[in-house]
Amino acid sequence: MSGHRSNREASAKRSARGKALAALAGLCLTLQAGTAFAQTADAVLFNGKILTVDRDFSVREALAIGHGQVLATGTNAAMKKLAGVKAKLIDLGGRTVIPGLTDGHIHGIRAALTFGTEVNWIGVPALKDALDRIREAGKTQQPGSWIVVAGGWTEEQFSEKRRPTPREVAEAAPDNPVYIQHLYDWLLLTPKAMDALNIQSDADVTPGGKLELDGDNKPSGVVIGNGNTLGKIFDHLPKPTMAQQVDGSKKFFHEMNSLGITGIVDGGGVSMYPANYQAVFKLWHDRELTVRVAYHLCAPKPGSELADLQNLTQLLPQGFGDTMLHFNGPGEILIWADWTDGDITPDGKAKLAELLRWAASKGYTIQLHWNPDRTVQDLLDVVEDIAKDYPVRDLRWTVLHLYNASEAHLKQMKALGLVWGVQDGPYFGGERLQHDEGVEKALTLPPIATALRLGLTVAAGTDAHRVSSYNPFVSLQWYLDGTTIGGVKTRSDAEAPSRRQALEMYTRNSAFTANDDDKRGTLEPGKLADLAVLSSDYLTAPVGEIGKIRSVLTMVGGKVVFASGPYANLASEASH
Repeated sequence: MSGHRSNREASAKRSARGKALAALAGLCLTLQAGTAFAQTADAVLFNGKILTVDRDFSVREALAIGHGQVLATGTNAAMKKLAGVKAKLIDLGGRTVIPGLTDGHIHGIRAALTFGTEVNWIGVPALKDALDRIREAGKTQQPGSWIVVAGGWTEEQFSEKRRPTPREVAEAAPDNPVYIQHLYDWLLLTPKAMDALNIQSDADVTPGGKLELDGDNKPSGVVIGNGNTLGKIFDHLPKPTMAQQVDGSKKFFHEMNSLGITGIVDGGGVSMYPANYQAVFKLWHDRELTVRVAYHLCAPKPGSELADLQNLTQLLPQGFGDTMLHFNGPGEILIWADWTDGDITPDGKAKLAELLRWAASKGYTIQLHWNPDRTVQDLLDVVEDIAKDYPVRDLRWTVLHLYNASEAHLKQMKALGLVWGVQDGPYFGGERLQHDEGVEKALTLPPIATALRLGLTVAAGTDAHRVSSYNPFVSLQWYLDGTTIGGVKTRSDAEAPSRRQALEMYTRNSAFTANDDDKRGTLEPGKLADLAVLSSDYLTAPVGEIGKIRSVLTMVGGKVVFASGPYANLASEASH
């Protein structure tokens, strides 16, 4: 009997203690809510369609911003009550608002350096128009100055469906050396450019380069090569001055703001030596950055990759920086020369294992370029071995590209806690993928829907600008419809993400790879107020029209960084 009474007394005590804890928790929640709503908003966006991209993908009418953060989302009436006396009240007019987009893998710092001095062919619809841009540059630039198209185009975008000839380009700009790069496989140099670079034979375009010969068995001006080949030639072009680099960086980031981009994960890459980061560091120091930058450092040269990265990172712990710019670890190229026909050599695998083990010991996030699927088991074996000693799944290591990933390898990646970064390369090269993999196989590539079904974190990006466009809406359209720039549907809808999933890939998932998902990527209270007001509704626009969407108002930390159309009156704020 006494045992029963004792049990009842203990149960009563537990019940009382539980009620007390529940009451205390309720009081804390009430106080937190009261504190949040006691704050006044600096800006209220109302009468819109706010896609919060929270776990429930909630849609709200209005959003309140205070001190650079999202204070709350809800009804028009509730959010207007939070407005301070001097708050900006922005009528969305029914427009859709999304969290600011983050390109999860882009060579943006490099692209920005020369953006102000290059001729841009991204999105140009006809070769005639592209040549007109060369012709116009020849008229406006000094004779003898370089005209450079550094990439981001393919002949499939042109109505003529062909690349320019050396003669056409030379006639368009007879007084200037011209450099026109196609992806990482083809380069056109005019005679003045060949002379300036002293290129006369294959020996002058090593490693791996070959000069195309014309009918007279003389160099035509076309170089066939790879990324290493073209990168070394590009490095010999005259460098923009520091002032031009800073100006180009401002222009490039403003261009990205106009497309709703508020953050990038920069993959470093070929030609990215420490000096090439000075322009973005200056913008950061001067508080003029309008895009949040998480940057990776690439191994600068073959043969001493680990030693070089160890030296470069002595004063760079993971995350060093602030909310506008921070170090995000090594990547995307970690080892250079230890490959044979796309297969990593045994020595290369050992070097990679040593480097990755060091990165894990330092707690570094990494981005790693890897193609194709037939060799990725080598990487997964290395990671699996390292995971026995270090918490790899907490480090957010991202495998980039790997468009032909198998389901078995995706499952392994999921088990190891790896992220899959899928860029829109097949939008520009889907026809080549068809040729390499076969039409039937290409219908399943890349297997985004399969990866998401397996629970893998899939991050979106472009790999721009040498090999693709930096336009995120073009990328979103391709994720959804699998149709190339040439109008060929190479991937079936079975492997397409939903519109919600694609947007999550470009917001919360890419912010995750930047180690910033606790700060941005969704429009939830407490997150940074990074957002874009869209020209068309992403959720209801015809899929084929999504690539035409632009931002009409972009904010970073609640500050206007781009404004146009109905919000042009706010553009002056973006210039301060």
